[in-house]
Amino acid sequence: MAHTMDAGTDTLRTAWQLRALRTSDLELVCRHREQLFLEAGRAPALVAQMRAPFREWLQRHFAAGTYVGWIAERDGRAAGGAGFIELDWPPHTFHPDQARRGYVLNVFVEPEFRGAGCAKALMRAVESEMRARGIDYCTLHATDAGRPLYDALGWNATNEMAKRLG
Repeated sequence: MAHTMDAGTDTLRTAWQLRALRTSDLELVCRHREQLFLEAGRAPALVAQMRAPFREWLQRHFAAGTYVGWIAERDGRAAGGAGFIELDWPPHTFHPDQARRGYVLNVFVEPEFRGAGCAKALMRAVESEMRARGIDYCTLHATDAGRPLYDALGWNATNEMAKRLG
């Protein structure tokens, strides 16, 4: 299907139906997250180990309203999804007037729908909702496959480092 772009706004008009995440989508989000990590080269045993703890985390945060997400559909079929959480975070030089930030996660598009603007539409929904909530600064962790999308949408690499202590 050809995608019609709205000249000047770079918004897909007819390609994707976006809807808010429902309780019935939680297993889909879990599957997307697992597939995302597997495609990024993570060990299948580690992905399997995170399955139950992530499902419990997602159920708890979705029920509390602290995890917000969208599903992109085409012809009634789920093509992808994305979500975010609002983090309690101390004011920082990146957001000196706010004690919070948004964190984007679980951005995933089914392989047959990739390259057609689905992830872009999902990210625009995420960014729009964060703006509506007054969240000025947000972060995400990008896979190599996702990095070009985030670059094109104006996201910037930061100097974050990590260390596992356990």
